[in-house]
Amino acid sequence: MARGRLEVGVAVGGMPILLRTSDAAFYELLIQRYQDFLSSFVQPEFEFDIELTDTPEADPDADVCVSRAGEDWQFRRGDFFAQWNPESGRGTVRQSANPYAIDSVLRIVHTLLLAREGGFLLHAASAVRDGEAHIFTGRSGAGKTTLSRLAPSDVSLLSDEVSYVRKSSQGYIAYGTPFAGELAKAGENISAPISAVYSLVQGPENRLEPMDGAEAVRTMMRNILFFAKDEATVQSVFKSACAFAAEIPMYRMIFTRSSEAWGMIGATRQIEIMA
Repeated sequence: MARGRLEVGVAVGGMPILLRTSDAAFYELLIQRYQDFLSSFVQPEFEFDIELTDTPEADPDADVCVSRAGEDWQFRRGDFFAQWNPESGRGTVRQSANPYAIDSVLRIVHTLLLAREGGFLLHAASAVRDGEAHIFTGRSGAGKTTLSRLAPSDVSLLSDEVSYVRKSSQGYIAYGTPFAGELAKAGENISAPISAVYSLVQGPENRLEPMDGAEAVRTMMRNILFFAKDEATVQSVFKSACAFAAEIPMYRMIFTRSSEAWGMIGATRQIEIMA
């Protein structure tokens, strides 16, 4: 560790990250924010040196911009500018002193890393029940946070906002993330094989409707988080979405925004048997 630099090890999705800062107050903020995902490791997957600044990097209302600059990736928003080399794994972040900036940088980096191996981040809630992960996606206001809030005691919440999907030799695995949504609560630092994906639709009753392949792919592409304007990487993400939709069952989940909706979770196996 360089003199005067404080290091925080964070592991999300099984990928170790090393964050460095010389600001003691910001270091404590990072420890608090990622407390359930702290880790010690010999060799991180990637690392960032964080420099705090009060000077805005761009229009504070501008959307995030992700682009290539030679061998490096550059990420820019009003509250941060980051540069990262995927080969060396090293990068720098210049940002304001708030945790939301580094959260965004980490999300972007994970989307790029996952794209190389068939995984992705999904705008979705996810939870583990009976050793299997269930993912709940849909437009804003569809009920992801409501369903998360109504989860029974035997359910472990992975995220109410950003679901982490990674492909392995055993299939697709969902991981808990520290990226909180409206619940303002990090997910549990656990993982489980994915059983199904549910696209939430509010309705007068609780029922499940299997999706066909085309609808499943469209649903995935609407909700995968991706920021880079890079044709090759976009094509990789599209192929990942198609492969995932071909392997994992997907359903429209019509529900009444009540805890009774959780009674349908696990009913997908009966649907598969009847199909």
